Amino acid sequence: MTPSAILESALYVTDLAEAEAFYRDVIGLETVGKVEGRHVFFRCGDGVLLLFNAEATKIPPAPDARVKVPPHGTVGEGHLCFTATAAEIAEWRKRLASKNVTIESDFEWPQGGHSIYIRDPSGNSIEFAEPRIWGL
Repeated sequence: MTPSAILESALYVTDLAEAEAFYRDVIGLETVGKVEGRHVFFRCGDGVLLLFNAEATKIPPAPDARVKVPPHGTVGEGHLCFTATAAEIAEWRKRLASKNVTIESDFEWPQGGHSIYIRDPSGNSIEFAEPRIWGL
């Protein structure tokens, strides 16, 4: 048996309010859950993007906690890639420019497919890419 898809992807951020505004207002994702100071979750297609305050996720749940998620977290910049067609990447260029977000890299992959990269407010590397970069 092998997994059929990734349900959740997580990034760790330094300022939850700033990250929430970025992923809501720039990327256009819908907020589906939030705990002040700990996390904010967004719907993304059939999956969910989880943004965490890493320090808050290192704290183990109380013995009587209703949700017993084990401690986790990391420090440093992460990476996430959103699926986009060639036409959507062209639209992303326009949208990002209108929001004063700098495209850090914009190129064609040798095996085919296009990617653009930006940074979120916490320095995470965010990519928009055609699925064919992975032969999909």
